[in-house]
Amino acid sequence: MDPLELLILLVIVGICGAFAELIVGFSPPGLHVMLVSIIVGIIGAFIGGWIAGMIGLPPITEIRVGNIRLSLLYTILGSTLLLVILQALRSGWRWFSIRR
Repeated sequence: MDPLELLILLVIVGICGAFAELIVGFSPPGLHVMLVSIIVGIIGAFIGGWIAGMIGLPPITEIRVGNIRLSLLYTILGSTLLLVILQALRSGWRWFSIRR
């Protein structure tokens, strides 16, 4: 993988991570917002791909960068799941409580 392909891949997972942050309503403080989005997107790609593989789902919205295949839908879903779990852990699971 050459540096240009790596840069393209980081931009793509950064956009997927930012989209997941919009879905969950997560906004990291500080100037390192894009770095957080890239990290969330990378971890989300692994989580989404792993869950899709375990369930046996076919690749949907798959793109190819060099020799790496990336499913955009599963990356966004995995990133969203990661952020939901992190949000719940940070708030002490109060985020999931039902208000009466």
